[in-house]
Amino acid sequence: MKPDNATLWEETLPGGHHWSGRLRRGTALRLTALQAGANVSALFYNAEQPLERYNMPDTLKSQHTAFLTAGYVCQSDMGRVLCSITADSLGWHDTWCGVSDAAMVRARFGERRYQQAQNAMLRNGRDNLLIELAKWGLGVRDLVPCVNFFSKVVPDADGTLTHVADHNLAGDFVDLRFEMDTLVVLSSAPHPLDQRAEYAPADVRLSAFRAAPVAADDPCRVQCPQNGRAFTNTERYCGALA
Repeated sequence: MKPDNATLWEETLPGGHHWSGRLRRGTALRLTALQAGANVSALFYNAEQPLERYNMPDTLKSQHTAFLTAGYVCQSDMGRVLCSITADSLGWHDTWCGVSDAAMVRARFGERRYQQAQNAMLRNGRDNLLIELAKWGLGVRDLVPCVNFFSKVVPDADGTLTHVADHNLAGDFVDLRFEMDTLVVLSSAPHPLDQRAEYAPADVRLSAFRAAPVAADDPCRVQCPQNGRAFTNTERYCGALA
């Protein structure tokens, strides 16, 4: 829960754009969709040692889930918790589908380059993430499967994945509490399976605030035994840095 009058900073991530920053342990970040149809592709890295990063397979199998929502965590490939989802108005965030690339956006929406359209150019998720990663000395080899916040994708009986239209409305939000110092990389380009005819990604507000300490009975911690062990691993690691 976001405390009243506790916002540390706030800014808007325009639709189709990108952002990155370092979020300290004990800080939370609220993502709020300012229009319907938002998508925020997110990557997480240990800010001190970015070779440790979000691991999608470990995150899903340890929590026995295929999607993320409140009560779940994003685990690293070292068995530690990068961030916890403490509040969520939607109940489903995609973990499978990755991001769009330039060829995909060009085939679906045509092409508008910066030279002609300037800030109205058509951006894609892959290039957005790479631009932000480069600011921190990272690159293509550091791209891993992301979380697509605000997006829902479901399989049919044959395993074909379909993006659920109108999954989120303006005002929907998700809160991320950071359990270690974390480099956060975001893209607000459309989801790769979004079938809308127009390139019209939604704006998203980013609001950082101080999180309450993690209690022994915290829902994310007690969600499953694996989460409890991951929190213990994280606390030992952060204590060693103190």
